[in-house]
Order: sequence, then C-alpha cells, then structure tokens
Amino acid sequence: MSRFKATAAGVALFALAAAPAAAQEAAPADTLHDLGARLEACLKTGHSRDGLANGSEVTVLFALKRDGSLMGRPRITHSSLIGGIVDQKLFLAAVITAIDGCLPLAVTPGLGGAIAGRPLALRVVRGLWRLGI
Repeated sequence: MSRFKATAAGVALFALAAAPAAAQEAAPADTLHDLGARLEACLKTGHSRDGLANGSEVTVLFALKRDGSLMGRPRITHSSLIGGIVDQKLFLAAVITAIDGCLPLAVTPGLGGAIAGRPLALRVVRGLWRLGI
C-alpha cells in the first residue's frame, strides 16, 4: 500500500509502470552515486509524460531505511505548478506514483547504514528528475 497521498483519479489516469523490477535486477547499489543513478533510471523509465503541466516543478523530500525502503512520509518542500487544477493534480500524482513505484531500492549493508534516515531531495522539473543527496 502506498504511503503517498494522491487523488484517485490522478493515479488511475496516470498509473506509471515505474519498472521497480528493473531497478532490482542489478547488484545492490554500493555508493551514493549508484543509488542516485538507479533511482533516476527507474524514474525516467516510468515517467513518460513530459508535456504534463508543462513548466511545473516540485521538490520532494524523503528518507530511506537501511534496506532501501521508504522511511516515514515524503514531503513536498517546493512546488511551482503551471496549468489548470486538473493538470496540476495529475502532475503531482504522476510524480508521487513514480517515486512509490521505484522503492525499495536494493542497497548494500554499508550503503544502507550510510543513508538510513538521511534526507534525500528529488526535484522534478517538467519530467526531468534530479536527485540531491
């Protein structure tokens, strides 16, 4: 069950096949760079609606547990949404669904210890994903 809140209509219309299985097929991430690259690749695979709410941007702050799963609830710390209210809600639902579909990420025990509880910021601008670690 998702820990994210999104409108049912938005999730139903833009349910993303975020390919979490593809992110898990490779060996577990061992560095922060590996973690960022795998999360970014999974998100790019699942997010193909670049024209949705064109010009909108959102930053989501979240933390991971030692096993690469979500810790607590993610927070939107910044948003600049363009377009009508329906487009804005669909954009946010698509972002949230994509993040939720990519977690948990496979991480080594060493990296898990380093990232546990550490805040990660994910910035999405018009479908372009940028992870700040």
